[in-house]
Amino acid sequence: MSGASGPMPRIVRHYRLQWEPVQDCHVLLYPEGMVQLNRSAAEILRRCDGTRSVAAIVAELEAAFATSGLAADVAQFLEHARAQRWIESA
Repeated sequence: MSGASGPMPRIVRHYRLQWEPVQDCHVLLYPEGMVQLNRSAAEILRRCDGTRSVAAIVAELEAAFATSGLAADVAQFLEHARAQRWIESA
């Protein structure tokens, strides 16, 4: 399903995003293990809750980090996350 502004990605049900103090980073937990995330990946995935379009995620990130031109990088990461089956469209 897609929102008015395009797909609305969300983390797949059996994955959980959380801060891991021992690793000093965000991780994506799943039954077989975990994936350590860099800050950029974590910031994108934090916004993948099924209520925001990709355009809204990009706009929030650009506002939060006072920058522009993130659309291609976000799209590339989301493509990778979909290929890894970390996210799906709400």
